Amino acid sequence: MLIPILLLSLTGATAGEVRVAGVRQRVEILRDKWGVPHIYAQSPEDLFFAQGYMAARDRLFQIDLWRRENTGKLAEVLGPAAIPRDRIARLVRYRGSWETEWASYSSDAKTIVTSFVAGINAYIRSLNGKYPLEFRLAGYRPGEWVPEDVAGRVAGLLMTRNLAREVERAIDVRDHGLETAARVRPPDPFFPLTVPAGLDLNAIQPAILRDYNLAIASARVDPEQQGSNNWVIDGTLSATGKPLLANDPHRPMKIPSLRKTWHLVAPGWNVFGAGEPALPGIALGHNEDVAFGFTIVGIDQADLYVEKVHPTDSNQYWYKTGWRKMEVERAGIAVKGRPPETVELKYTLHGPVIYEEAKTRRAFALKWVGAEPGGAGYLSALGVSRARDWRQFQKAVDVYKVPSENIIYADRSGNIGWIASGFAPIRSNWSGLLPVPGDTGAFEWSGYLPAAQHPQEFNPPRHWIATANHNILPKDYKHQLSYEWAQPYRARRTMEMLSEKKKFTVGDFVRMQQDVTSMLARDLQRILEKHTPPEGPLGDPWKSVMGWDARMTVDSIPASIFAAWIARLPQQLERSPAAARMEPVTALKMAAAKPEALRAALQAAVGDLEKALGADRSKWQWGKLHTIQFEHPLRAKQFDRGPIGRPGDGNTVNAASGNNFKQTAGASYRQIFDLADWDRSVMTNVPGESGDPSSPHYSDLIEGWAAGQYHPMPYTRKAVEAATVERIHLMP
Repeated sequence: MLIPILLLSLTGATAGEVRVAGVRQRVEILRDKWGVPHIYAQSPEDLFFAQGYMAARDRLFQIDLWRRENTGKLAEVLGPAAIPRDRIARLVRYRGSWETEWASYSSDAKTIVTSFVAGINAYIRSLNGKYPLEFRLAGYRPGEWVPEDVAGRVAGLLMTRNLAREVERAIDVRDHGLETAARVRPPDPFFPLTVPAGLDLNAIQPAILRDYNLAIASARVDPEQQGSNNWVIDGTLSATGKPLLANDPHRPMKIPSLRKTWHLVAPGWNVFGAGEPALPGIALGHNEDVAFGFTIVGIDQADLYVEKVHPTDSNQYWYKTGWRKMEVERAGIAVKGRPPETVELKYTLHGPVIYEEAKTRRAFALKWVGAEPGGAGYLSALGVSRARDWRQFQKAVDVYKVPSENIIYADRSGNIGWIASGFAPIRSNWSGLLPVPGDTGAFEWSGYLPAAQHPQEFNPPRHWIATANHNILPKDYKHQLSYEWAQPYRARRTMEMLSEKKKFTVGDFVRMQQDVTSMLARDLQRILEKHTPPEGPLGDPWKSVMGWDARMTVDSIPASIFAAWIARLPQQLERSPAAARMEPVTALKMAAAKPEALRAALQAAVGDLEKALGADRSKWQWGKLHTIQFEHPLRAKQFDRGPIGRPGDGNTVNAASGNNFKQTAGASYRQIFDLADWDRSVMTNVPGESGDPSSPHYSDLIEGWAAGQYHPMPYTRKAVEAATVERIHLMP
């Protein structure tokens, strides 16, 4: 039982003493004025117990929902509609030895995770049934955790996005031909697209992904929305003579924030950074010696196998020379409002069966890296966050399996580096761009690419490193990682800014993270220069975009015209449903020789803007069209925040992506580290650090975030004390 006792600290900050079963020695928690908990413990066990306790205190509804999504327990609170997604979550759960699983992250991962969930449970029990308002409105209570909950696989499944693209591409090939499919979404590096021998394209239907898409729906955004930026410079380019490192991972923008910031201090630990609130430790940040950050690489880590099912026994499938039995498990799923439902979980040698087609006697199995020990997303950061030099960093990154990450590095000795991490399957005879038949045995992985053969750099002569989910393959790279990348525009702009001849400061990196110059718009302008502007009403918007500085500010009218124009261009270039999957870089290459498509797209765009903003073009400001709404999972308006007019788009460094000109993804968390003085580092985590609508830290960072402002990351004890507004002491 927890007994809170309010005290008054010597600094005037509010203090509370909490006696709690589970903590061994006094733990001190100092919350700074921006809502970040700085936890000081005398042992790692108490440190992570306290982190779990504070995660529950600040984000209980959020992390309980995360636990249910990852472990297949949503139907218990949402009803029968959630059964299909619960089935997928249970299908992809880890099924091997748990001792091997924990050891694959770090030697102490099991101890850390056990302490973390014990802290969560201690807080839940302390409530004595008086749960936060969200639970009362939703009509259910939080469940207690077991360590295995932290290693759920659905979160990692979300980040292996290529499975859906395999299905989409196969449908495009079947319906429109190989040439069209390759033209609309060309492989990069390019090669002639071929259908795997034995694959019946008629078997590939959107229904295959029906339950799979439901399982990742709460955090799912379109592929072009996913992205992140990071860059690092060595001391020759900084004003301090020491490295600077910047990172802004892009994910769905919701309330509460996807990430939670922590400062964790105990023997062997002194890390400051952010991670997902339901996971122990941090995923990106710094310790006393090393800073690190990441962007998604996009290694192809999954394949869809089409299995041939026995004519009369749906639990048998053909492999090479004979019929094999599927592994079949039966799981009971608790369902709100009715008795539990039993579902079948089937597995072939390739992996879990995500869909079955009884009429054609086919099953569709998912093979992916997340099935391996250590395949839970981001838990491998427990090792990365304690690296003290490049050698230790390399060793820690070697076990980083899911998701694949461009992890950049800097240390206080002045070194910088980068590794494209994540297990990369070796496909010796196919590309991974289309589903493959499972019955022939001709399409099997040949292990994983050794980590030493992944792209990486250490102290490059250019003195900087930058990644933005773009094609990071070195020239003449011989190994297969992926043929699909984010658009190159954010990377191009970042590299352009890094190539400026100057000594950079933290302030310069702030400016760079907030940059809304569109390299895509510049490319369009270069194409427009080669054509004569049209006569009549289209002439003015054409010329407006031509004479624009290509900055997508909230007050920019040309930005609105450009965005609507680019959105309409693919359907003028490709008269098939496949046009919806055409990326801007491909569309511009095709439009360069087709001025009639440019004019038709502009005509459609003007119509769209008139419908959305009216006929008065002086009111077509980008911030009126392009807004963000922070939506709570309960869809309760009192918990939402916004709308707010937003600059940028999905292809600017200050990324603000989404469908229908609404921002739904972007950089909710940003960090900039000064390795000359950690206390000069800055960050922001929108909407706020707390998930409690009654907390002052629920949405207190929105205004500053919208204005491009950051707050300090106090690291030394002196700096932390100066910023402290609340003290909590956990006592045995």
